[in-house]
Amino acid sequence: MKIDLNCDMGEGFGPWPMGDDEAMLDIVSSANIACGFHAGDPSIMFRTAETAKRKGVAIGAHPGFNDLHGFGRRVIRGDSPAEIERMVAYQIGAMQAIAALAGHQVTYVKAHGSLNNMANEDESLALAIARAIKGVDARLINMCMPGLLMEKASEQIGVRVAREFFADRTYEDDGTLTSRKKPGSVLHDADAAAERVLRTLQDKAVLTTSGKRIPIEIDTICVHGDEPSAVAMARTIRAKLEANGIEIAPFSGT
Repeated sequence: MKIDLNCDMGEGFGPWPMGDDEAMLDIVSSANIACGFHAGDPSIMFRTAETAKRKGVAIGAHPGFNDLHGFGRRVIRGDSPAEIERMVAYQIGAMQAIAALAGHQVTYVKAHGSLNNMANEDESLALAIARAIKGVDARLINMCMPGLLMEKASEQIGVRVAREFFADRTYEDDGTLTSRKKPGSVLHDADAAAERVLRTLQDKAVLTTSGKRIPIEIDTICVHGDEPSAVAMARTIRAKLEANGIEIAPFSGT
């Protein structure tokens, strides 16, 4: 079995760092790079893409709401689907240009934070994101959660998908992530998270907070780079999977 291990990164801004991207790029196989709206800037985007290229890590654009203050995790309403489509396309294009400058290539897209969550609850937003991806480059893959609207919208208009499982988040019975506002929604125990990831891959199912078993197909595992425990968790997960005969490799190539 092969599986991709991805991480959200490049999420600092100017002189303010966020996470240990250098260490994380020694562990993961794909890097979701912030495009300057919820975090990141041209220099950080370039450094992250350049380092990923040097270390053989695939890169994707990680577009979000224009919300530096809220790190893209605030619910922002009022934009039409057409405006969302253009906003996402703009960020993908920016990341493609910076990646080219760094000698690398964007091969996929993963919507960030509230934009991603809202699209999984609103078909018009999910379709807007899928149209943006296809409109910029039909070869790009949409990294999204299995069984939700983003996957369905992408398949509806012919955008390939990579189905993602979050190693450090809990799930609700409808297949969505538990709100960060709820205690225990973010996991910090690396060993427990690694065991959970292995069990999910082997069982092809995730256990929700209520104990419900939801069958899922997974192409990639995510560890959030902004958590203090992120590097240790990613390293533990990778070691656990490899010890059980699972190879870590990018789903989209480098």
